[in-house]
Amino acid sequence: MPDIPAVRFLDRSTPPHVLTLILLAGLAALAMNIFLPSLPGMTAYFETDYRLMQLSVAIYLGVNACLQLVVGPMSDYMGRRPVILGGLMIYLVATLGCILAPNVTIFLICRMAQASVVVAMVLSRAVVRDIVPQDQAASMIGYVTMGMAVVPMIGPMVGGVLDEIWGWKASFWLLFVAGVATFWLAWRDLGETKMRSGQTLLRQFQDYPELLRAPRFWGYALAAGFSSGAFFAYLGGAPFVGTEVFNLDPAVLGLMFGAPAVGYFIGNGLSGRYSAKVGVNRMVLWGCWINTLGVVLSMLVFAAGYGSALSFFGFMTFVGLGNGMTIPNATAGTLSVRPHLAGTASGLGGAIMIGGGAGLSALAGILLQPGRGAWPLLWLMVATGLLGITAITLVIRRERKLGLA
Repeated sequence: MPDIPAVRFLDRSTPPHVLTLILLAGLAALAMNIFLPSLPGMTAYFETDYRLMQLSVAIYLGVNACLQLVVGPMSDYMGRRPVILGGLMIYLVATLGCILAPNVTIFLICRMAQASVVVAMVLSRAVVRDIVPQDQAASMIGYVTMGMAVVPMIGPMVGGVLDEIWGWKASFWLLFVAGVATFWLAWRDLGETKMRSGQTLLRQFQDYPELLRAPRFWGYALAAGFSSGAFFAYLGGAPFVGTEVFNLDPAVLGLMFGAPAVGYFIGNGLSGRYSAKVGVNRMVLWGCWINTLGVVLSMLVFAAGYGSALSFFGFMTFVGLGNGMTIPNATAGTLSVRPHLAGTASGLGGAIMIGGGAGLSALAGILLQPGRGAWPLLWLMVATGLLGITAITLVIRRERKLGLA
């Protein structure tokens, strides 16, 4: 690794300050969910139905997944700084488009373009790997991704309050103002940390078959994908459940909506403290079980006739807790399958997880109908949780069979 100059804040001739990286990752997380308490109101504003409006979550995740496949190689070829700044510029234009959209079609097109902010999330972690030795990278990435855990916790709360006072567009104005501030900070502070490698996208894609032929890669990737799928289904369906089933106003819905993020924050802490002692496979398995059991408990309460907004959202904390244990460890597993393809595995695994999440989010919107209550969403979430358990169980059995466990 070449010598890296000392970091000086707001000096783009040096690597970026960790605060800049935290805000870059946080903006990407905020754009995903701040407006969710407003979905019912946006449905009425655009005079459409909830299933179509809910696509604003699914298409965002779908484009996000596709971009993860190309953002890394692009930044290797062009450098981190121009890709991050370019992605933020597209995001700003798209956010204005969402605000000014005259109909739902234009809004959804702009929402797709808004997913370009994923460059901030993906490359903030790549920058960390550029500027610190391997033994420090995990700790620094932990600080960077902390924003990704905290922001989803408070984003819907803020969005719900903004909607209550000024309407749904207020959340998108906040996203625009935050984007302008983050772009300015990145322009001033984000020094280039990656010399152009000359590696092309074609060369990156040529590495994919080696991973796709590895059963362990699929086991870990699917465990992460199905476990997080329960959360993405929740993202797509919980606004409907909160509004149509429990008649919550946007402010209260936003407050309750953050329950999984509380669990995710705790799960990340448990992963950081115990993964090395317990082992990746067991942490993933336990996380998948906690995720699934949380949904099962919610279903039992509903079946007993005691279902409420408090029980529904409260048990979602276990979904977040399980994901906080599963995702970091399953991700580490995918990277360990072919260590020389760690970058490719990171992008492909992330695309599988987010792409699957997009599909499940859309499916949740399709299944939820007036009069059905929360049951379609709960059944979808428990099914994905069980599939996650199955995926990691097959990995564990394969390792035992091969004598690797």
